[in-house]
Amino acid sequence: MDSRAEIRDFLTTRRARVTPEQAGLPAYGGHRRVTGLRREEVALLAGVSVDYYTRLERGNLSGVSDGVLEGLARALRLDEAERAHLFDLARAANTTPSTVRARRRPTSQLRPAVQRLLDVMAMAPAYVRNGRLDVLGANALGRAVFAPLFAAAGPPNIARFIFLDPASQAFYRDWEPLAGDTVALLRAEAGRDPYDRALTDLIGELSTRSEVFRTWWAAHNVRLHRSGVKHLHHPEVGDLTLAYESLDLTTDLGLRLNAYTAEPGSPSQEALDLLASWTAAPAR
Repeated sequence: MDSRAEIRDFLTTRRARVTPEQAGLPAYGGHRRVTGLRREEVALLAGVSVDYYTRLERGNLSGVSDGVLEGLARALRLDEAERAHLFDLARAANTTPSTVRARRRPTSQLRPAVQRLLDVMAMAPAYVRNGRLDVLGANALGRAVFAPLFAAAGPPNIARFIFLDPASQAFYRDWEPLAGDTVALLRAEAGRDPYDRALTDLIGELSTRSEVFRTWWAAHNVRLHRSGVKHLHHPEVGDLTLAYESLDLTTDLGLRLNAYTAEPGSPSQEALDLLASWTAAPAR
């Protein structure tokens, strides 16, 4: 990843979203040559000089203080995910080769104890993924619910399935917002770990093969992924509406456990129970 380009594009896209009215500044009427705020307006709001902000927006976050980053976050009205991304970009910009070698790398394999935890969650579909959205392990019900994902060629990767497998659009009833969130998750991960070669390769593959991914990637949106609702169309039991919780595995850097539940007594719960009975049987 080109760190300076990432910083430049993130700051310029965030600046373009904020109007003077939103920032509490006078617009003075007339035609504005820029979309959103001008550089001098961001500098004023962030409490830095125009020359210093221009340097930052050109991609140079070398030596920038947390105070300046907080000022930028306020001026650009960044949400929690965007603020974290800005700090990640600054951290990467101030990383030296020695600190890259010394840093703790994300966990690449699932520990047996985590797989056992998944297996005892017999009535809740669950899986563990990394920041690249590779699925490293799942329980039997998770494999049954997300059967189209696990049926795809190669190791299961959520982003590759969503953007490169036509089956994903039939499986995910809310495909478009989910696909947008997926791009935003990968963008946030690229800020956290710009030296992950496998992530860079994945983004290159998706950008080359999916125009939708390439267009949304250029928007530089980022998201947090903690809880929500998924609307699925399962090929055997029909529509499912499942709430999910996404939890960090604190011992295993970069891994998250996603677990899904249905509203008790709902048709989705009945469908889950049916899938659970199939996975529990010695043979279907």
